[in-house]
Amino acid sequence: MSLDHAAVRHIARLARLAIADDQLESLRSDLERVLHLFDDLAAANVNHLAPLAHPHDQTLALRDDIVSEDDRSAQLLALAATAQGGYFLVPKVIE
Repeated sequence: MSLDHAAVRHIARLARLAIADDQLESLRSDLERVLHLFDDLAAANVNHLAPLAHPHDQTLALRDDIVSEDDRSAQLLALAATAQGGYFLVPKVIE
């Protein structure tokens, strides 16, 4: 795909970028290289490839969903300077 300066200015305006005239040709060249890369990627034959969620074969270790800790909320609330209704009370810092 070939881009002209008007197309580059339009893309820059859509992206809310201020492009100086001396940067226009460099940006046009960079954008064309990116578009050619996308063309090359689109042309790659990937029909025989299975989709991957991750490049490594990994499985998560599953465990039973059982409680492994005792409920210590009352002990922890007793350590608080102030508590009410099962919650820690802290001083208001934002008005």
